[in-house]
Amino acid sequence: MSQLEHRLRPAAAEPEGALVLFHGRGTSEHDLFPLLDELDPERRLLGATPRGPLSLPPGGAHWYAVHRIGYPDPETFRATWPLAAGWLDDLLAEHGVPPERSVIGGFSQGAVMSYALALGDGRPLPAAIIALSGFIPTVEGFALDLGKARGLPVAIGHGTYDPVIGLEWGHDARDRLTAAGAEVLYRESPIPHAVDPRFLAELRGWLDTNLSS
Repeated sequence: MSQLEHRLRPAAAEPEGALVLFHGRGTSEHDLFPLLDELDPERRLLGATPRGPLSLPPGGAHWYAVHRIGYPDPETFRATWPLAAGWLDDLLAEHGVPPERSVIGGFSQGAVMSYALALGDGRPLPAAIIALSGFIPTVEGFALDLGKARGLPVAIGHGTYDPVIGLEWGHDARDRLTAAGAEVLYRESPIPHAVDPRFLAELRGWLDTNLSS
């Protein structure tokens, strides 16, 4: 797993699955690490938070360059997506967690990467997706397969006052995934570009339900 710097949070016992959270633009693997315990307080799951491989203005780590919301910069995205996919596959294999027992999630750019890693053409399907304040990406030369989302649990949270990634992108993801047959849990919160703690509390039970044997 040398492709990406990351933090690991071991499960309390043999992991029942994995929870992998991807950070937003300009932060690091430390940003969402506390959410692992928020979402999985009993530590049933292996937890991991990787660091984006790019260092771009205004600082911090990034998954791709931003020129236009909804459309990640193709050159940087096509360079980092394989790194993230390879790292994720290695992580799960090393710890004996099948892809279908993993939950992939993230905030902002991390939500975009979660959609891309879960629904990218040819990628193994996870148990569920958590997408906070993000969008389903459109990238030249990169194919998504929304058809395989049928029956997939997807939790989407978005702030109604988000000035960075507007609420319409949350609606777009909700509508497209619902049309594809995904089991979408959608919540709007009266907040800006941020994570709503109330939604995290709801997601704890949602995770339990969707990872129950």
